[in-house]
Amino acid sequence: MLYWLYTENPDASLINVLRYPSFRILMAALTSLVSCMLFFPWFIRRLQVFKFGQEVRDDGPATHLKKQGTPTMGGVLILVSLLVAVLLWADLGNLKVQLTLIVTLTFGAVGFYDDFKKIKYKDPKGLSGRYKLLWQFLVSFFVLYALFEYGGFDLHLSFPLVKAEKFAPLLPVWLYMLFASVVIVGTSNTVNLTDGADGLVTGPVIVSAFVFLVLSYAAGTELRDFNIAHYLGIIHVDGAAELAIVCAATLGSCIGFLWYNAYPAQVFMGDVGALALGGLLGMLAVLTKNEIVSAVVHGVFLAEGLSVMAQVASFKLTGKRIFRMAPLHHHYELGGWAEPKVIVRFWIVSIILALVGLATLKLR
Repeated sequence: MLYWLYTENPDASLINVLRYPSFRILMAALTSLVSCMLFFPWFIRRLQVFKFGQEVRDDGPATHLKKQGTPTMGGVLILVSLLVAVLLWADLGNLKVQLTLIVTLTFGAVGFYDDFKKIKYKDPKGLSGRYKLLWQFLVSFFVLYALFEYGGFDLHLSFPLVKAEKFAPLLPVWLYMLFASVVIVGTSNTVNLTDGADGLVTGPVIVSAFVFLVLSYAAGTELRDFNIAHYLGIIHVDGAAELAIVCAATLGSCIGFLWYNAYPAQVFMGDVGALALGGLLGMLAVLTKNEIVSAVVHGVFLAEGLSVMAQVASFKLTGKRIFRMAPLHHHYELGGWAEPKVIVRFWIVSIILALVGLATLKLR
């Protein structure tokens, strides 16, 4: 919206600063951060009035039973703050920004219905997993088709530690669509699985948002005669710099949310937040051509998802469990780690993996 003012009045000195993505990145982060910090106390009270409290599964750790009734669906305000910041500071004519918002909001809508069903029917299981996956894959196919049809998207696959000009295989459209959809939907659901302790998922989401802020800025920014992507040996993506503003908005809103979500949590984000933020991170991985690097950056989410898959497969095939309980963070809780220790150590691992992911920009 504000960027549109600059495009309509490019010679106006007072708004000339809007031409710089770096300024709009900072302002998007501040806008979403301040919005969350200011409005979450009011929003938490509203959730309490409407009795939107967490339904805790009785098959989880016993220490989590005390969280029953804690206000949930805080992800609604995260998404509102994020959306306001993006609408104010990003180039809304950018197709990549548009499609990222579509994925974020539609995945959020699926999560909202899931949360609402849990609360209304006092059912901690919520929406069936097959229906979640159905809607997520349908949305993913739609946005990827729009990306290929109208955005001229690059179908090359980038690998870490290898310069793009030396090795970046070109995939058939159908194969890339399938692969990219798995990245988007998989990231969304593994983020959701990680959301099982106070602040556990929020920290890694903040870390990932920062990493993709750097990656999107590097992939899409040209400084006069200097092409950052060419210098780093990664694939240049037209318009990717605007995604850095989406990342900044995500970063700010999640930091603001963490103030109230830190142990002991005053509010949970719910599926409306976790599915939406996971879908957003998956889209960023695809749009910046970092699908494979995202497996490293999102290593905590990936480990949580794989732990559930391994647990289910092992129990069905052998009748035995690999972990004390899945997802992985519950395994450590039942092993005697206090919840804050699990949370902080998962954050530390997330930061380490983020640094490894960023290091691949130079180690090529």
